[in-house]
Amino acid sequence: MAGKREDYITWDEYFMGVAKLAAMRSKDPNTQVGACIVNEDNRIMTIGYNGLPKGCSDDDFPWEREGGTYDTKYAYVCHAELNAILNCGTADLRNNRVYVTLFPCEGCTKALIQKGIKEVIYDSDKYHDTESAAAARRMLEAAGVKYTQYRSTGRQIDLQV
Repeated sequence: MAGKREDYITWDEYFMGVAKLAAMRSKDPNTQVGACIVNEDNRIMTIGYNGLPKGCSDDDFPWEREGGTYDTKYAYVCHAELNAILNCGTADLRNNRVYVTLFPCEGCTKALIQKGIKEVIYDSDKYHDTESAAAARRMLEAAGVKYTQYRSTGRQIDLQV
């Protein structure tokens, strides 16, 4: 009798993989971010990626990073974590965890805390030394929200699309 398969992916690999796949939907030419919010039963509650609000054509708004507020993407793009919260079919995300491809900014951190997220698992921390990241960590610690960097196994997952 054959035993069970041993090369299956872990829950962390699965959910971070879903977040990375969601990030591939982003039209941002510089930074693609995805988020996947999961409940205590390892059930995906919602997914989001960074992009423009519904009804705003990504052909009609700027994607520039430099210039005045009106002329850059920062005034218009909704971050992946906030999109995941707004896309959720249920209002109750208490005690859930979020897998996100980039450590959350202070704005998304506020929203995650307000929704009751209890754990943040992030991949990249490229803005670690910024004031935004420091403020986010300060709020997460004050609110008792655990945050840990995802530890990649290095496993390659090939998706034929």
